Amino acid sequence: MIRIHRLLIPAIALALAAPASAQEDAGVTGPAFKEGDTITFDKLDSLKKYLPPEFWANRDFFFYEGMRLEIGPFHADYTPAKEYQDATEAYKGQARIGPDDSLENYTAGQPFPMEEIDCKGDPQAGTKIMWNFDYAWSGDGAFAHFFYSYWDRGEQLPLYYEGTSRTVQLAHRVEKDLLDKQQGDLFRKERRKSAFGIEVTAPFDARGINLMTYRYKASDNARADAKNDDTWVYLPTMRRVRRISAAQRTDAVSGTDFTLDDLRSFAGIVPQYSWECLGEMEMIAPTNSKVRAYPYNKEHNFGPYGLSYADDLWEVRNAVKVRMKPKNDDHPYHHKDIYLDKQTLVPLYSFAYDQKEELWKILWHNKRWSESDPDWYKGWKGVETPRDLRVVSDMIVNVQTGTGNRIEFWDSNGTPLKSTGKVRRYIDIGRLTRGR
Repeated sequence: MIRIHRLLIPAIALALAAPASAQEDAGVTGPAFKEGDTITFDKLDSLKKYLPPEFWANRDFFFYEGMRLEIGPFHADYTPAKEYQDATEAYKGQARIGPDDSLENYTAGQPFPMEEIDCKGDPQAGTKIMWNFDYAWSGDGAFAHFFYSYWDRGEQLPLYYEGTSRTVQLAHRVEKDLLDKQQGDLFRKERRKSAFGIEVTAPFDARGINLMTYRYKASDNARADAKNDDTWVYLPTMRRVRRISAAQRTDAVSGTDFTLDDLRSFAGIVPQYSWECLGEMEMIAPTNSKVRAYPYNKEHNFGPYGLSYADDLWEVRNAVKVRMKPKNDDHPYHHKDIYLDKQTLVPLYSFAYDQKEELWKILWHNKRWSESDPDWYKGWKGVETPRDLRVVSDMIVNVQTGTGNRIEFWDSNGTPLKSTGKVRRYIDIGRLTRGR
């Protein structure tokens, strides 16, 4: 349910991995496009310097005859909600990196203000950035209707899933009354960071599958003291709830190319990996979607492979590149390189390499800005203006097989449930089977 070639010549890779100023020093000129331009297939070369080299080397998956890529604003302001910024300022300087890449003394907001992180000079820069990613602003969490499709060398397979998903942030919240009364916890003495649930509504033979995952505050600890996620799934065919091992988060889900930890490029536990900041750069990526895809419209053209956002709005952003290496020897990835938007920490692209260090998977994402359509993403008491740049689609391409998956959730928003009572009922494991 929840579930691509080598680098170009080193000179290009090094230039793209350098900050903008270093690119200028190396003789790399500015973009050959401007806001309002439309990039068609014959003009692709104008994008080359602003795309990751692995992505460009596999561009046949993503760019195609008939595409119309619209250039949006350069470096638009997507600063998060005022309440998140206030929490960042209030607790500035308190969070610290502990043993084994753990996080200590964190309350709310951005743990390590991005403007203070020295990618080149600080050996902990990569870890700090990923804790910022882990605690990036996302409202209450997320609610969305999703459509999950399977693709094999351009053919959409009959296997698919539809349903709803919801994430509830249970700790480290930024609403002032919660910070004043209980240090950002939604419930007193809360041990969990978040709860994540899925309900499958189609196809018929999968209808009624329900999943619930708890992530704990203790997952921020060093591995020796950490608590892994707990996940339960209700399977209608078995009429019982089955517990899923934490190790299965790195297994492919239901024959797809995704693992649970691949969602949003990384949905794992930070201290289970080592992190290195590889550089900063300007990059172009789909950023504030103009598309109305699922659940609004199922007919949007995602290209001949079904895995492209080329018919949409793309923007130039400042990005930071972080390399992830698993600390567990049995992990399927040797490493993954993740490009993050420096202002919002939303993922732009990531590239997973197998144990032979050959490129295996490309993940990329589309986003949508909450303030573009306030009726879709409403504020709430304590956060009147959400100011949230949200991922609304994940795509993954297995470059070794030509297969891939697309997850669409264009209505994803972070507006909370209307009462804590509704939250309690939603995150209750007993709900998975109740009434079935």
